Amino acid sequence: MRPKPQSPMNIKLILLCAFFLLLLLFITKSTFSASSSSSQLQNPLSTNSTETPDDNIQIQEQAETNNSPNTNCPTTTSTPPSPLTETCTKTPPSLANALVHYATTNITPQQTLKEISVSLRVLAQKSPCNFLVFGLGYDSLMWSALNHGGRTLFLEEDKSWINQMKEKFPTLESYHVEYDTKVNEADELMNAVASDEECRVVTDPRFSECRLALKGFPSEVYDVEWDLIMVDAPTGYHEAAPGRMTAIYTAGLMARNRESGETDVFVHDVDRVVEDKFSKAFLCEGYLKEQEGRIRHFVVPSHRTRSARPFCPS
Repeated sequence: MRPKPQSPMNIKLILLCAFFLLLLLFITKSTFSASSSSSQLQNPLSTNSTETPDDNIQIQEQAETNNSPNTNCPTTTSTPPSPLTETCTKTPPSLANALVHYATTNITPQQTLKEISVSLRVLAQKSPCNFLVFGLGYDSLMWSALNHGGRTLFLEEDKSWINQMKEKFPTLESYHVEYDTKVNEADELMNAVASDEECRVVTDPRFSECRLALKGFPSEVYDVEWDLIMVDAPTGYHEAAPGRMTAIYTAGLMARNRESGETDVFVHDVDRVVEDKFSKAFLCEGYLKEQEGRIRHFVVPSHRTRSARPFCPS
């Protein structure tokens, strides 16, 4: 979702940069410790110098080169002979891109630091994982970096905005999707589905008979079991906008339809009527784990492991 205009927020920017630097130090320390313990019977590792490119695209290209099989990362051979083991302490490309981007721009993510921290705590436990995000915005590079090694996929309604973001950050995986609802239809939709038993049937959204189920996404969206789902789109701040009624319902249906386990679902902007009512109705207050500011965190379990499980817990 193309973000609304924002004013610079230097304090939040500093906090975000500090967080990313701490994350970088943690990753580097962990990798260094692992390589040190394995080098007791090996030759000392060499250290590569780093360069500072002129802009974000150059940095991204350099990071991808450093992460390729032909990189200059040192290699070591154990004794007795064994397959060659490659060890490298370079900064992951996704983290490098995010650090530089947020350190060189006055545009900050749309969520507050406290709101971001809700999802961050879950990512710290689950990443690398499968992370589905409704919306492509200023925070997308951050989510991709925090899920380093996992798959982070963004669904965006604005095709021109996708093109702008791909030109700047080509490694972000995003798809253009369309919605056929309007915010001013929310009350009618809620009344229509409230007594519709089809909307309580747990199945693949492509085969659901519920009016709220989104069926036109790329097949990989339905074929992957998502560990985290963030609903921060489509646009919902004016009456003619698509609204998030179908996105919230479909996120909940995907979570219930997984083979086993549970899915962490986050809904942003719950200070608005649609996000408030639809998240409570279809993600269920019984599954609500936490709310911080304008974001709610639901933990929705698989309903396929217990066929008698009610749509919402009593």
